[in-house]
Amino acid sequence: MPAPEDFAAFWPFYLREHSQPRTRALHYAGSLLVLILAAGAALAGEWRVLVLLPLAGYGFAWAAHALVEGNRPATFRHPWWSLRADFRMLRLWLTGGLDAELRRAGPPPESRDVH
Repeated sequence: MPAPEDFAAFWPFYLREHSQPRTRALHYAGSLLVLILAAGAALAGEWRVLVLLPLAGYGFAWAAHALVEGNRPATFRHPWWSLRADFRMLRLWLTGGLDAELRRAGPPPESRDVH
């Protein structure tokens, strides 16, 4: 696939790279943990907790790509679009709109069984 030129082109690619429900579940866990840690740090005034945010978010996501999806995280190529897409995917999942987006994105890449 040619490199996407904007977020609109990146989004379907991102969804295809997150085709497995377990991959998405681990992303949701990491994203929700980031939000909880950030809110907790703000409420408690414990700003040192913020250093854990990348570990919380990326730890779950990178594990998902290595152990479930068998592909390279988009974070390495497009860090800002990837971060934006993580939270868009979470929002769509929470609001029930993700299935339609997954269908629009098209079929996932060839299955890569890494078990």
